[in-house]
This record gives sequence, structure tokens and C-alpha cells, in this order.
Amino acid sequence: MSGAPDRVIDAHHHVWDLSVRDQDWITGPELAPLRRNFPLRELEPQARAAGVTATVVVQTVTVPEETPELLALAARRGTLVAGVVGWADLTSPGLADTLDALRQLPGGDRLVGIRHQVQSEPDPRWLLRPDVRRGLRLLAERGLVYDLVVRPHQLPAAYEAAAACPELAFVLDHLGKPPVASGALEPWAGAVRRLAALPNTAGKLSGLVTEAAPGAWTVGGLRPYAETALDAFGADRLMFGSDWPVCGLAADYTGVLAAARALTGGLSAAERSAVFADTAARTYGLHGL
Repeated sequence: MSGAPDRVIDAHHHVWDLSVRDQDWITGPELAPLRRNFPLRELEPQARAAGVTATVVVQTVTVPEETPELLALAARRGTLVAGVVGWADLTSPGLADTLDALRQLPGGDRLVGIRHQVQSEPDPRWLLRPDVRRGLRLLAERGLVYDLVVRPHQLPAAYEAAAACPELAFVLDHLGKPPVASGALEPWAGAVRRLAALPNTAGKLSGLVTEAAPGAWTVGGLRPYAETALDAFGADRLMFGSDWPVCGLAADYTGVLAAARALTGGLSAAERSAVFADTAARTYGLHGL
């Protein structure tokens, strides 16, 4: 069944200002187009024109100053930003105080989750460290979600962490960065299915266009990964995210949304509503959406 859903929540995008701080992960010629400012005022007209009614902005760097800035954006009147996935040091003994302080800031009621750059951790079992597990339990106590940004080899640890903390919702960003460029499915697919078998997990249909070989992505090439995720999580635990502005390395905002709609074109109207809005609203507790 085709056609656009009535509303769209973009559950994953970023913003940054290089005059405020460097994005030190932007290295090499392939990422050079990202080495400029990407403010919210650039995204919102594109998102509104595409029919997006709300967004979730996600952290990019592991510094404590970024999250209050994202919350301040969410506090602006008329903004599309309905939720913020920020960063906090999960291993800190003062994590509870940090989370409580963030909630008291302007826009603090929009703090819906925390994310750490696990993909950059050399220890593939970083998520299973006792101090990290303590931090994850604190997130659950505060009613927050944990966004997983991991690579395929880290998915087994993600499964163990989610299984050990069933009271916390885990959201798999970019479907765990599958090997789209190679066309391989395993062992990624098996690891995703195992993770998705846990009821406290969800996935983001995001970031796939930039996992393909540069300039070579097609809807057909992405389809096996999207279908694996849909089969594993179901539409009620899968959500759309643009991954703007990173997606711009491969496709513009309209193109990414069109690709997601093509990949979900065989779903029912209710299922497409889940992927494009309902799952994100429910998972992140986006009030009024």
C-alpha cells in the first residue's frame, strides 16, 4: 500500500556550529562537505516542506556543554524539535545529579534520551562495564531512553546490555550500521534479530544511504536491510530518521524521506503511521504527538 502518512516525525538529526566547538569526528576528504555549520534554521524549512511535524535532535560529541545547547534549541517557541537525545557520562558517580540538573534547564522537559559514541570505543564490550550498567539503570529510573550507536561487531554486547536492563528502552540508531557497501547480510542480520527479540528495543530506519558505497546507493540495495529490520522489530518498533546533515553526503532531505517511503511502501497505512510517527512518539514520550 503506497502513499504518504498523515504526519512525519524525524526521529534522528543533528545540528552543530563550528564556531562553538569542533566536530573532531569530521576527518578525511569524504567527510569534507560536513565541515561547516549546520544550524536548525537550515533544517527546519526543508523538514516542514517535506511534511515533517516534529523532530528529535541527537548529540554528536561527548562533551557536557552540548546537551544544554540542544535543550535551549528545543525550548524555542515554534521549533520542530520535540525531543533531545543528549550526552552524559554514564560512568560518572554524579550522573544522577547531572540528569536532574539537565531537566531543570530551559527545554529540560524535552530531554528524552542519552547517547554515547559506543562505535568509537575500542572495547567491544564497553556497554557491559559495571559502571556503564549502573548508568544505564539510572537512565531507566529517570524515564529516559538509551540510543545505541554501534557497529555490527558491537551488537552482541548491545544485546547483553539490553537483556540485563529490561526496564530501559534501547533504540538502535542506523540499524547498527549494516554493511550495505558490501551487500552482505550476515552476521549483522542475525545480531539484529537477536537484539530485536528483546521487547525493550527499537530501531531507527536511518543512516542507510551513507553506509552504501559513495554515490552508489539505491533503494534496491537498501531493501534487504530495511526488510530485515521490519521483520525483526515490526513497524511498531521501527522509526524513521533522516540523519541530517550526515545524509547529505549521499542524498538530500527529500531524497532520504522518499527512500524511506519506498522501503516501506508495502506496509499498511497503520504500519506506515507507526514507522513515520507513532513509534517515535511513543518510545521517546513526545507529549502531544
